Order: sequence, then structure tokens, then C-alpha cells
Amino acid sequence: MNDLTIIYYTANLNSDHFMKNTQRYLLKAIGDTPIIIVSFKPTLIGNNSKNICIGEQKRSNYMIYKQVLIGAREADTKYVAMAEDDMLYSPEHFTYRPPDEETFSYDINKWSIFSWLKPPLLSYRVRKLMNSLIVSRDALVKTLEERYAKYPEVERVTSEFIKMYWGEPGRFENHLGITPVKAEEYSSPVPNIMFSTSEALGYLTLGTRKAHSEIRANRVDPWGTADEILKLYG
Repeated sequence: MNDLTIIYYTANLNSDHFMKNTQRYLLKAIGDTPIIIVSFKPTLIGNNSKNICIGEQKRSNYMIYKQVLIGAREADTKYVAMAEDDMLYSPEHFTYRPPDEETFSYDINKWSIFSWLKPPLLSYRVRKLMNSLIVSRDALVKTLEERYAKYPEVERVTSEFIKMYWGEPGRFENHLGITPVKAEEYSSPVPNIMFSTSEALGYLTLGTRKAHSEIRANRVDPWGTADEILKLYG
């Protein structure tokens, strides 16, 4: 995949056990595809990664997308794919390419598992999430640079505004007052797995009140049972 760079962004709050497991599956999925890591602590993954350590920061959606922009600026491939530290990615996910250089493509084939739920189960909900985005490098840099040019300082933006609208490209441009971008959903043939954990930023808002969807399963192939998957967390 010499036309793709992985943009991996992390606050380095997950356990070493969990991080090593998700990183192991990421390397299995991407092979020698380059990774640019934007992290709060020094982090390297495999033999083809570059780390931009920005130090400890206050966590927010504003900071997450700034990490993405920092990483995307460093990429020199036509496309970039996002990767988060609480995801299991299939190799098939990374083979997709958008229909053009302006479209933001979100893989909706992913199942969620909650770390706090016993016994564990998996659930499926269609959502455009940053952790499943593949897009041209230039389109991503362009929209995020426009966003941060309009809102250059987090202190000048209310926390409620950031929580509601500082999200995925293709969803919130009208609220942000910036140029709209095209977005699409696609479904890779093999699903990804998304962990919802007490370390995740979203947990600070909803906690254990976060609900599963009505589409549920005890097993998702090729990943195995919910119990087997949760062991990767801890």
C-alpha cells in the first residue's frame, strides 16, 4: 500500500497490555505501510513509524483533530487512513480508496464492545467515525487547516461547542461555518472492532450510560467471541 500513510493519534492513557495488542493487530493489517504517530508520550509502532510527541495536553476533541492535522501534514502519500489505539483493524479495511480526491470515506463495518459490561457482548451501529476514515491527504489537511484558522485558540471556543460540533469532516461544516466537504459510507468485507473503555474521551461524558444498539452478537468473525476479544483489553 505505497499510496497510503496511517495517521495514528493517541493520548497514551491505555494500559501497555491493551496498547501492545491493538498495535500488534494494526501491524498485521497494514504490513509495511508507513505510520505517523502523534502522541502525548514517545511512541513507536513497528519498523516503519515516525513519532511526533507533543507532550502532555488537555484532552478534548479540539486536541484530537489537531493531532490528526499534525500527522496529515507530515504524510507524503496520496491517501491517509486514521488509526486509534482502541481499535482492531482488519487488513481489508485499509484496501479501500475513495472514489475521488475530495471524498471522505468512512468504513461503517465495525462492532463495538464495552470494557465495563459483564458478560461482554458486541453491538453494531452505523456511524461515521474518525477512527474509520480513509481520505486523500490534501483534502484532510485543507479542511482541518480551514477549521483551525477560524478557531485558532481552544480558549475562545466553548467546551459545549467543541463537544457538539468538533467532529468528523463531512458532518459539521455548516455548524463550524467552513467549506462543506463530501462524505460517503462504505462497508469493508471484514469488520473492525471498536473498544469503548473508561480511558476513552467519550467516557468522560456518558460513562457507563453509553448504550448498545439493538443489533447484538456474542461472536464476530474472524475476531472471535466477545469474551476472547475483551481479553485483549485486560
